[in-house]
Amino acid sequence: MTDLAHTLTTHLAAAFAAEGLDPALGAVKRSDRPDLAPFQCNGAMAAGKAAGKPPRVVAEAVAARIQGADGIASVEIAGPGFLNIALTDALLASRAQSIADDARSGATPVATRRRVIVDYGGPNVAKPMHVGHLRASIIGESIKRLFRFRGDEVWGDAHFGDWGFQMGLLIADFEERFGALDPDGALSAEADARLAAVTLDDLQTIYPEAAARAKTDEAFRDRARKATTRLQSGSVAYRAIWAKYRALSMAAQKEDFHALGVDFDLWKGEADVDPLIPGMVEDLRGKGLLVEDQGAQVVHVSGGETKKRKLDDGTVIDAPFPPPLLVVSSEGSAMYGTTDLATIVERAKDFSFDLCLYVVDQRQGDHFEQVFRAAVIAGYATRESLEHIGFGTMNGQDGKPFKTRAGGVLRLADLIEMAREKARERLRADDIGSDFSAEEFEDVAHKVGIAALKFADLANFRGTSYVFDLDRFMSFEGKTGPYLLYQSVRIKSILRKAEEAGVKAGPISIAHANERTLTLALDAFDAALVSAYDKRAPHFLAEHAFNLAQAFSGFYTNCPILPEKDEAVRASRLALAQATLKQLALTLGLLGLEAPERM
Repeated sequence: MTDLAHTLTTHLAAAFAAEGLDPALGAVKRSDRPDLAPFQCNGAMAAGKAAGKPPRVVAEAVAARIQGADGIASVEIAGPGFLNIALTDALLASRAQSIADDARSGATPVATRRRVIVDYGGPNVAKPMHVGHLRASIIGESIKRLFRFRGDEVWGDAHFGDWGFQMGLLIADFEERFGALDPDGALSAEADARLAAVTLDDLQTIYPEAAARAKTDEAFRDRARKATTRLQSGSVAYRAIWAKYRALSMAAQKEDFHALGVDFDLWKGEADVDPLIPGMVEDLRGKGLLVEDQGAQVVHVSGGETKKRKLDDGTVIDAPFPPPLLVVSSEGSAMYGTTDLATIVERAKDFSFDLCLYVVDQRQGDHFEQVFRAAVIAGYATRESLEHIGFGTMNGQDGKPFKTRAGGVLRLADLIEMAREKARERLRADDIGSDFSAEEFEDVAHKVGIAALKFADLANFRGTSYVFDLDRFMSFEGKTGPYLLYQSVRIKSILRKAEEAGVKAGPISIAHANERTLTLALDAFDAALVSAYDKRAPHFLAEHAFNLAQAFSGFYTNCPILPEKDEAVRASRLALAQATLKQLALTLGLLGLEAPERM
């Protein structure tokens, strides 16, 4: 059974057609004034102009045709011709039953299955993951789960930054500390022993120091650039350093990702496409797309558009926009855009993707426009198959990107532990878990803490920025992750008690106002999924989860389940509770949240 809006649209489309009008005018949507009626149709407004009649006259004719139709309890005309539609309890009960019986809780799959790659996460090797990686990981994971649930074949790719200038910095630093290496030979026994002794903590100190030095020490910066080129050219010694540092970083990053409930099908990095770059460069050259520019080689991607740009001497010019994509640097090394372009080549070859979604900070929009245009010009992909899914920043109370109190960038692992500790405090303050084992308490605290972080992010449209407020995020009241977990646990408790009492769910019937409200909330799941999917925006699912939890709260308060004396009503309400838990768990899962068994 389709959702209620589509069911009603079928009736209204037929009524408009019977009046000699376009059936598309019969589109029904959720009402802007649910206090008047749950659904509305505004087609009479446009139909009046087409028919040369007052919209209200058209609305009256349409209303007369559908009045008393199957499932329609009443049709009221409001204002100049809006149609407000109420449903029969029988139709609501039928819809609730279909949702309860459906393993997918009323969700429809995509009409055409696609092969989709979601590129998200994107941490750089040698740097600890920080709060800046939080949004990409959370949003990308949810989008991956959403597309997979709707029926697409999906791969999530972490796409590590492991092949650029940061690696040259680390190699130059290694040589500074332990002596110059022969880039054409293997590491000496002494250098190999020193490399083996480097720990993750060492690495997280080494990189910031090397990056800071490169900003002021031109000679060191030049050595790092040359080291980058030699690394990419196959230096055995340099690649040994690269492999060690990459392994250290990836182990820590996988641990952070796992703590967030984020996982990938592909753990690839920029280095994985290095073998493809020489052939790609030759292909670009053969197609006449590679142009020399001040010693570097670029691909021009502007279609004639320009943008004002200020030169170093202060002169303002109209420069091509987007600017050319730098493919090979003057030192001969591959650049950020080079590996991104080669990654498109690799993904097209290995996965024949229909769609590749890049979940990356929206401030990278110009870069992806360069890469996407270059891919299209070169014939590696179509423009429709490449999308940048941008997002805003997580800010502090000052409205600027979140920092530690000392003004530094907060490590992601530290942020996760902050959330866990705040969850522990909140659970203890509410006397939750006093009878839990230490292991269960920690498991619940982790789930509550992660739910607080993730839902606070996903409840906002991804393109907006939001203020980090862990106290507010951790509340068990209001629009928060912990509130949703609490509602899930409440339903689980009801179902356990029902099982212990031998109470069984039965056919659903609808009679009470809160039963109607809950059914309408359940019915809204598919529309929320479609909106989230089409707009690549998980906040539609977050909103649905909250609305569903609130509808159940009202239902639970006003419609007793186990205390109900009427056996049929009790069985019906238990079935509604089961349907709610199933759909809520599905929605939370798509957001990357997991509810414990008890709280």
